[in-house]
Parts: sequence; C-alpha cells; structure tokens
Amino acid sequence: MNCHGMPFGLDTRPRIIQLSFVIRYARRRACVWRPLRSLCGGLRISGGIMRKVALLIDGGYLRALSRKAGHKYGPDLIEKVAHACAGENEEILRILYYDCPPHIGTTKLPVSGGSHTFQGSDAWLHDLARRDLFAVRLGVLKFRGWKPKEIPISGAPLTDANFQPDFEQKGVDMRIGLDIATLSSNRAVERIILITADTDFIPAMKHGRKSGLQLVVISLPGSQLTREFLEHADINRQVGWPA
Repeated sequence: MNCHGMPFGLDTRPRIIQLSFVIRYARRRACVWRPLRSLCGGLRISGGIMRKVALLIDGGYLRALSRKAGHKYGPDLIEKVAHACAGENEEILRILYYDCPPHIGTTKLPVSGGSHTFQGSDAWLHDLARRDLFAVRLGVLKFRGWKPKEIPISGAPLTDANFQPDFEQKGVDMRIGLDIATLSSNRAVERIILITADTDFIPAMKHGRKSGLQLVVISLPGSQLTREFLEHADINRQVGWPA
C-alpha cells in the first residue's frame, strides 16, 4: 500500500485527471457567472444588494403630521411619502396602510341636546387601495362622546361650540402588530419601514429584530420619536415632505 492507501502498482492518474477536470470546470463556471451576479443572484445595483422592504404606515399619525405642516391629506400625498421612504438600494414589496373609515351616525349634542349627524366618505381609501403596491387595513372609528376644546373650562356659559367629538381607533394597532409578526415569520422581506411613533409597537418591533429583520423608523418634519422607541429600531431615517 502507498501513502494514499492505494495498492502499489495501481495507476491513480485517472483520479488526478478527473479532479483537475472538476477544478477547471468550476473555474470556468465562476468566470461565466461572476459578471452576471449584477443581473441575477443577489439583484445587485451600484452601491450594494437590493433589499426587499415592506412599508407600514399608521394613517392617523401621518394625517396629524401632514395637517400640522399644512399639507392636504389624501392618496396622492400618502403615495409620494411612501415612495420617498424607500432607500436607493431598497425594493418595496408592499405598502400597508392602516386607518379607519369615517364614523357615520347620529348623536345628541352635549349642551343643547339637539341631534348631530356625522357624515363622511371612504372613497379615498378605496382609491388608495387600488394604487400600485398598496394594501389598506381598516379598523373601526368609535365615538366616545364629547370633550371640551379648551381646558380648564371657562366660567362663561357653555354652548355646543365649546365641545368637540372624541373618537377612538379600534383594531388598527392590532393589525400593525400582526403584520409585523407575519412578516417576521415568512421572511418575505429583509427590512420593515415604519411610519409611526407609537411605543405600543415596541414588543412587535423587538419580535421582528429577534427574527432577523431590520427595523427602519421614519422621522418626518414635526415628528417626535421617543428615545425608548428609537432604541428598538436599527435605522432612524430622515425624510422630508414631498414637493
């Protein structure tokens, strides 16, 4: 037996020839595929690999910021803001928008006792849902009564004009949390981009990061993200209002 465990006199050249053929084939294959990596595997562009992302928008939060900044809130603005949030190396898989349709119903006014009817249209939500990459998740807007416009209440006689309706969103936070958990489980994306400032989402954010996803939070002009909220994000991205 020789040092390779082969009987003396046995010709090992066929194995050497086969091995050299495999090496040459592997090198040739590498030379062919290396230039194609920019087009195929990894989906590269100049500057790095494209990352698939999902964008989750808290509609109530974005609406409050936009109106405070003097912008008209609607599908056009939402779409522009959404696409502005994606980086140059990010491919948007889906934009998930969470909101409630307007409350419709009749109730009594707080002072006079007269009837007041709430009216509104959800046509703009259907418009948004038909736009590319958008999916709209709807909760319910509950009427909780009337609250004073100013506190403390003045000593002057009160009228209905001193009060405003008090509404509460139901089911929106739950849907955002569930979608973060689903995206963390199916790994359809590498990053989740959040437009919100609600610290109630921190447990869901922690779950996403533990599952291997990166969490990006968006800072729009006028937004105030708490230190606790930022501590559970991987990236804090500054985005301005679209022109």
